[in-house]
Amino acid sequence: MHIVFGGAFNGKRHYVKEQLKKQDIDWNEGRLPAPAAAETIVVIAGLELWVKQQLEQGLSEEQLIGQVRRTAGHGQAQQIWVLTDLNRGIVPTERIEREIRDVIGRLYQFLFSEAEEITRIWYGIPEKIKGADKDEDLHENRR
Repeated sequence: MHIVFGGAFNGKRHYVKEQLKKQDIDWNEGRLPAPAAAETIVVIAGLELWVKQQLEQGLSEEQLIGQVRRTAGHGQAQQIWVLTDLNRGIVPTERIEREIRDVIGRLYQFLFSEAEEITRIWYGIPEKIKGADKDEDLHENRR
């Protein structure tokens, strides 16, 4: 599993698309994917949107964490998670926004601990912060 993360509008999706432009990608925006074949590259983006929808529907934090754990652990497909850093800056005043931020923080802790590679994007500039070869591109990585 490879995580690409950074602040909002820092170029995360552009970076992933550029790295994988010659490959077939199963792109999942704001939803968790279905199991995929081993040769498939699965991109999961907009996790914070999915979390908000699920919390608004009454699912508990434990249920959400369970679903993300199952998704991160199933199948042989290469997974790339595009994650937006929400845990810096001003704490939201609305309860649901604070809950989203808290749940996202705990989900990211799990995903970051499981990831074999992590790349931070800072205004379009990638920085590999976890992984065996810090000079390797996404398309050369394997699950």
